[in-house]
Amino acid sequence: MKQGIVYLVGAGPGDYKLISMKAAELISLAEVIVYDRLADDRLLGLARPDVELIYVGKASSRHTMKQEEINQVLVEKALAGKMVVRLKGGDPFVFGRGGEEALYLLHNGIPFEVVPGITSAIAVPAYAGIPVTHRGIATSFAVVTGHEDPQKAESNIQWNKLATGVDTLLFLMGVENLPYITTKLMENGLDGKTPAAVVRWGTKPEQEVLVTTVATAAADVARENLQPPAVFIVGRVVNLRRQLAWFDNKPLFGKTVMVTRAREQASQLTARLEAMGARCLEAPSIRIAPPESYVPLDTAIEAIGSYQWLIFTSVNGVEAFFCRLHAAGKDTRSLGLKVAAIGAPTAERLSAFGVIADLVPLEFRAEGVIEALTGRIGAGTKILLPRAAVARDILPESLRRMGCQVDVVEAYRTLPGEFDGPELGERLRAGEIDLITFTSSSTVTNLLSLLGEAGNELIARIKVACIGPITAATCLENGIKPEIIAEEYTIHGLVAAIVAAEGRNSLV
Repeated sequence: MKQGIVYLVGAGPGDYKLISMKAAELISLAEVIVYDRLADDRLLGLARPDVELIYVGKASSRHTMKQEEINQVLVEKALAGKMVVRLKGGDPFVFGRGGEEALYLLHNGIPFEVVPGITSAIAVPAYAGIPVTHRGIATSFAVVTGHEDPQKAESNIQWNKLATGVDTLLFLMGVENLPYITTKLMENGLDGKTPAAVVRWGTKPEQEVLVTTVATAAADVARENLQPPAVFIVGRVVNLRRQLAWFDNKPLFGKTVMVTRAREQASQLTARLEAMGARCLEAPSIRIAPPESYVPLDTAIEAIGSYQWLIFTSVNGVEAFFCRLHAAGKDTRSLGLKVAAIGAPTAERLSAFGVIADLVPLEFRAEGVIEALTGRIGAGTKILLPRAAVARDILPESLRRMGCQVDVVEAYRTLPGEFDGPELGERLRAGEIDLITFTSSSTVTNLLSLLGEAGNELIARIKVACIGPITAATCLENGIKPEIIAEEYTIHGLVAAIVAAEGRNSLV
């Protein structure tokens, strides 16, 4: 049996993109991942398909698994010869009990390694626009547990030295003990007027920042009903937030956007929206699947030399075509014909296969291709159009009216997505979503199908953004009024339209 090993890995403070390259690599290789509540689920998307996931998350006063049980799980999996990643929020050794887990592994003869993570003690203030040190204001900072039991006979914290001996104080897990913490600080000489801040879900799109003072912090938090997880920051550096706040000043900060694009394609739209500060909920209403049979596409590829034009209407069509081209033992040298692409993304994907499109119409839809081809083709021109099984017929029909011979072959299918329709319906009903994006007609019809009879009523409560007029027309045909329609029919154009309509400023 191979030797097992445990990696104690810091997942960072909340924003999943703050994970280290080494941590991401280990997640992708792990056979077992034991993870916490504060580790973003998207990090688990890096894992191999057959990974064993074990959730051991802890919330305040609610433990899925006790620490002793977690320790034992790590040992058992390692003894079974597994490569184990213990994924912990923040840094394993900053109030993460990573030291206890490491000692337990050592005592049981289990090899281990530690991969540090960005601690919330530094990252959360930074995302709130509060530097923990600043020349002329703060030359020292201390990180303190806020979870110390106030009922203990004697505190381990030296409050008399801490209160006035450090410029910036950072209390982790301290929201529930805030009255005790602030009282101790003031009893030991800290001025109650000292600036303070409480940051909940720091570094995440749902971040909340409450600026207060030491004397009023407990009452302010109770009034605003701020719940864990949160970081309590004390010191004059808090005043710098007025000038340095950046994360929660992003155009779409505070907006929750539902992305209905296929899961394998959603990342680009999600990344752009998140860059603008939005929180994205991916609920793919479509999924891309192979055609029922590759025979028509393979037959067309075998006869590729008989065509004068090859027209691609989507990135998916490009992917499917070149996959089968390579399967036939051919490459781009086989394409002795003109190539047209609808839209810049389609043209860009073509270029990745070594093909520069001869025609990219200014208008990114079928009508634009027809207009651009007028005068460049004539009666008898033979055209291959690999596309989705279900698509608009205006392009092939218009080309045939121009006397062209058009072979439309199924390159892929768009099928209904796979997500929990009732759960999504509840989120829509509860008002948790501010905006729904549609990037194709199939995303509209499939979402309505997945939501069931109440679909139209639920979507009517939410603002809708469409990638272009064709998708918007499908919305209207199904009783949905889109409020945002992109002028440029691309992901970039869609995000720009959303920011222009919903953002705090015009930055894109």
